[in-house]
Amino acid sequence: MSEARSNKNFITQIIEDGLSAGLPVSSLRFRFPPEPNGFLHIGHTKALGISFGLGEAYGAPVNLRFDDTNPAKEEQKYVDAIKTDIQWLGYQWDKECYTSDYFDQLYQWAILLIKLGNAYVDSQSSEDIAAQKGTPTEPGTNSPFRLRTVEENLRLFNEMKLGQHDSGSHVLRAKIDMASPNMLLRDPILYRILKQSHHRTGQDWCIYPMYDWAHGQSDYIERISHSLCSLEFKPHRDLYEWCLDQIGQAGTLLPKQREFARLNLSYTVMSKRKLLRLVEQNIVAGWDDPRMPTISGLRRRGYTPMSLRNFVETVGVAKRENVIDVALLEFCVREDLNTIAPRAMAVLDPIKLVITNYDAGRIEMLSGEINPEDPSAGDREIPFSNTLLIEREDFKEVAERKFFRLSLGQEVRLKSAYIVKAESVQKDANGRVTEVYCTYDPDSLSGSGSEASLRKVEGTLHWVSEPHAIKAEVRIYDRLFKHESPDTDKDVDFMSHLNPDSLHRVEAYLEPGLATAKPGDHFQFQRLGYFVADPDSTPNQLVFNKTVGLRDNWAKKPQNPILQHSNAAKGSERSAIEDIKRLGKKYTNLPEEKRLKVRQEILTLADAVSYEDLEPLFKTAQKKTGTRIAAVLTAAVWINNGGQITNALKVFLKDASQADNALLASEAKLLQIND
Repeated sequence: MSEARSNKNFITQIIEDGLSAGLPVSSLRFRFPPEPNGFLHIGHTKALGISFGLGEAYGAPVNLRFDDTNPAKEEQKYVDAIKTDIQWLGYQWDKECYTSDYFDQLYQWAILLIKLGNAYVDSQSSEDIAAQKGTPTEPGTNSPFRLRTVEENLRLFNEMKLGQHDSGSHVLRAKIDMASPNMLLRDPILYRILKQSHHRTGQDWCIYPMYDWAHGQSDYIERISHSLCSLEFKPHRDLYEWCLDQIGQAGTLLPKQREFARLNLSYTVMSKRKLLRLVEQNIVAGWDDPRMPTISGLRRRGYTPMSLRNFVETVGVAKRENVIDVALLEFCVREDLNTIAPRAMAVLDPIKLVITNYDAGRIEMLSGEINPEDPSAGDREIPFSNTLLIEREDFKEVAERKFFRLSLGQEVRLKSAYIVKAESVQKDANGRVTEVYCTYDPDSLSGSGSEASLRKVEGTLHWVSEPHAIKAEVRIYDRLFKHESPDTDKDVDFMSHLNPDSLHRVEAYLEPGLATAKPGDHFQFQRLGYFVADPDSTPNQLVFNKTVGLRDNWAKKPQNPILQHSNAAKGSERSAIEDIKRLGKKYTNLPEEKRLKVRQEILTLADAVSYEDLEPLFKTAQKKTGTRIAAVLTAAVWINNGGQITNALKVFLKDASQADNALLASEAKLLQIND
C-alpha cells in the first residue's frame, strides 16, 4: 500500500470501504472540474491535491473536465491558464473533457425527463419563481405551469432550443417536491435561455444546462466513481442523486458525491468574482500579479510546485471549514527554496563603503558558496574591490548596545571576504552619510585558515563591488490586504482593507553573476530573502520579485508557522458546538436571506458534533429560541447520520415541536420522531 493510502483521511476511508465491499480498483476514476471563468487560485490546489493525489495513490485515472455551461463568463484564455497551472504543479490528467461535449446528450436526457413527467417548462419571471420557493420552515407554492402537458412542454422546450423565445421568458424545471425540507429539491431550474456565443460551440446553442443538471450527468458519462467537491455543495447532494436516478441504467456504476472543507487562507480573498474585481479595477496588474492568490500569481511571485503541494499535504483533508494562517504557506516555500535556491548578494538601499588601505584598481576574485544545503553545487566567484556597496540600514555612526552591524570604531565581517573596521564618514549638505571609510585586515579572508580569519566578530554583512555591480529593478511585495479576514464582514467592502504598501519598486545593485538570470530562476539574496527573476526581465533590465523574507516579519512574535497552524487548530479555533451556539443566538432576529445562510452553516458544522456535545443543549432555556433552533438543526444532522435517538432527544424534540415560536416548532416537526 502506498504512503498516501496508508495515511487515511475520511475520503480515503470512504474509498477503502468501497473497495472492501467489492468495488474493483479498476472502477476508480476521479475528476477535477474547474469552471473556465477565471484563473485557479490557492484554494484549488487542495481540490487538485485530493483528486490527483488519489489518482496517484490508487493508480486511477483523473479527468480534467471544464464545466463550461455559462458562456457569459467563460473564455478560452481561462482554459489555457488552467491547463498551464495544473501541468506546472506536476499533475497529469487522463482525459481532457468539456461539459459542452455532452450538450446533445444532456438535452436528450432533459427530453426524457419531460416525457416521464419529471420536468416542465415554467414561463414565470425569476422573481416569481424565487417567491414561490418558500422558506426552510414553510413549503413552497407550485408553479401555475407545473401541470402543463408533456406535449406542450416538449414543444416549448424545442422552441427554447431553436431560439424562438427571449432570455428569461422560459426555463425548464425539474418536477420534484415543492415541500421538500431541502429547498434545492423544490423544482430546481435545469435549463435557461442564454443567447451568448460559447467559446467552443459558438452559436450552436441558446439554452444551457444549470450546474446541478450538468454536473452529475457528466460524471456519469465519464464513469467517475467519486465526485469530490467542497462543503458548500453538500446540500446539492440530494439533487445530484435525484438527477442520476432519472438517467442511470441498471447495472451501471453511479458516481458518489462526497464533500470536504475548502481551503481558506488568512489575509486573502478566494472568490473569483472578487479577484476579477481587483483585476478589472486595476488594483493589481492582472491575474498573475504576484500579490494575487492565483496559482499563476504565486508562480510569478516565486512559489514552487513542491512548496504548494507540501502546503496542501500539511493542511490535510477535513470536514469542517477553517482558516489557515498564510504564515504556513510562507513557511512551506521557505523550506523548499532553502534547499534549491542558489545564494547571491544584492543591495537594495546602498551606501558606499570605501576601504582606504585596499589598493585602488585592485580586483580580487573571492569564492562564495552557491548553496550550503547542496555541497555538490560548488562555489561562485565574486569580485572584490576597494569600493563596495552595503545596505544603509547596516551602518550607524553611533550604535546602541544591541546593534551588531557596522558603526564607527567597530568591526564586522564582509560575507565571504574580510573583516573591516569603520573609521570615518562623509556626509552631504543635509548631514546624511554618503560614504563610510574603513580599513580591512588583509589576513582575515574567510576560509583562508589564518588566525585572523578565525577571529570572532559580532556581525556579518552582505555587499557588492560597486564597479562590478549590475543594476536591477526589485519589486518588494507585501500582503495585499491589511485585515486577516478581509471579506468576512458583509457590511464592509473588502476593498477597504487593501494594503496601500503592498508593492515597492527599488533600484538594486547585484553581484555580476546574476546577469544571466532567466525568468523563473530562484535565488536567495543573502540576509534579505528569496527572490525570483520576473518575466518582465530583459537582457538590459533585470527584474526580480521578492518571494518571501527569511523570517516572518508580519507577526509581532514570529514563530514556526506549523506550530502556529496547529496551535490555531487546538486553541484559538472554537469547537463546532460553540460556533453553532454563537450562530443560534441571533437566529430569530436575522432577515430571511441571512437566516437561510446561517441555517446552512449550522447544518454544515453539525457534522462535526458528537452526541456528548449536543445533549447539554436540550436543557437550553425556553426564552433562548435561537439556540434551541440551532440544537434542533444539529439533532437533525445527528439523526440523518445514523445517530441514536435517545429518550432525552425525543423529549427535547417533542417539546420544541409544541413551542410558541413558529420557526422552532416547524423545524422540530420536520423530523417526525415517533414515540
